Amino acid sequence: MAVEDARMTRQVMHEISRRYIDSSRLDIRVIHGVCYLRGIIAPLRTHPDINLDHEGEVIKKIIHRHHGIKSVVWDVRMSV
Repeated sequence: MAVEDARMTRQVMHEISRRYIDSSRLDIRVIHGVCYLRGIIAPLRTHPDINLDHEGEVIKKIIHRHHGIKSVVWDVRMSV
């Protein structure tokens, strides 16, 4: 993994960690400017009423705003 890809991966992970979702079963990688998200997200126990579809859209928008991210591959399932 290139240094720039590693830096962007950390940035994306940081942004996702700020959301009210459990992303512990989510694999996040940036390879050549393409952000790959695979796995499962769920609401945090402290925020059980969170709308996961909305959170997914917000996360995609945040990732697209990062300089160097060309596209996002979203292979994420929502768990309740």
